[in-house]
Amino acid sequence: MDVFSSKDLVTWQKHPHALDIRNVPWARRALWAPSVVEKDGWYYIFFGANDIQNDREIGGIGVARARHPDGPFVDYLGKPLIGQFHNGAQPIDPYVFKDYDGTYYITYGGWRHCNIAKLNADFTGFVPFADGSTFKEITPHGYVEGSFMLLKDGKYYFMWSEGGWTGPNYAVAYAIGASPLGPFERIGKILQQDSTVATGAGHHSVLQSPSGNWYIVYHRRPLGETDRNHRVVSIDALRFDPHGFILPVKITREGVPADPIK
Repeated sequence: MDVFSSKDLVTWQKHPHALDIRNVPWARRALWAPSVVEKDGWYYIFFGANDIQNDREIGGIGVARARHPDGPFVDYLGKPLIGQFHNGAQPIDPYVFKDYDGTYYITYGGWRHCNIAKLNADFTGFVPFADGSTFKEITPHGYVEGSFMLLKDGKYYFMWSEGGWTGPNYAVAYAIGASPLGPFERIGKILQQDSTVATGAGHHSVLQSPSGNWYIVYHRRPLGETDRNHRVVSIDALRFDPHGFILPVKITREGVPADPIK
C-alpha cells in the first residue's frame, strides 16, 4: 500500500510501500481498504488481506503500526485481528474511529453484513459489550461493503457502499443514529455516478481540513474504462444542510480548490 500526502489537497506526494506484505508474515494477497488512526505516538493501519472465503483460511483484518504516517508499517500482532466470519460478515473493509468518550470502535464487513466491535486500549483485541457479545451486527438496508462512521455535532453518520463495485451503480449511502450501535435511520444516497464525468463512484472516506472544510475521498471508474479493476482516487467537497443532513455530492473532473495548511 502507498500513502499520499498533501499540504493543500491539490499537490500530492507519493510515499510508496508504506505497508508491504514483506512486513506482514501471514498476508500474501488482496490488501484492501485500509483505515489509519493515531494513538499515543503510533500510527495504526487496519487492513484486509487474503480475501478469505471461510474460517479455514488464514487472513481477514490485520493491524500494523509505524511511528510515522508514511510508514514503514510493521505487523503488530503476528496474526489477523479478526480472522473469522461473525454474523455473516466477511472480515474486510475496516474502519476505526474514536467515540466522543474516547472509546475506539471498529466497523467492518463484506458480503452484505456489517459488524461493530469495541477495541481494547492497545488494539490487541476487543472489549465485550455489556451483554457479553463482541461483534454486533449493524447492517443497514442496502449495505454491501465499505463502512464508515462520521461523528459530527453529537450525531453518528453511518456510511457505506452499495450496489456492485464492478458496475456503474456503485454508490455511497448513509444513515444517522444517536449511538455507535444505532439504531440507524437510513437517509439515502449521497454519492453516485455522473454519466458525464465518471461511473461506479463509491468506497469512500471523509476528512475535515484544519480550515474546517469537509471532503469526501472515493474511487470511481473513468468514462470508457472497461476493466472492472481499474479505478481512480478522487476528492470532492462534502457539504451539510442547516439541519445536519449531507447534501448530494457533486462529482467533478477538477477535484477541489487548494485548501492549504496554515
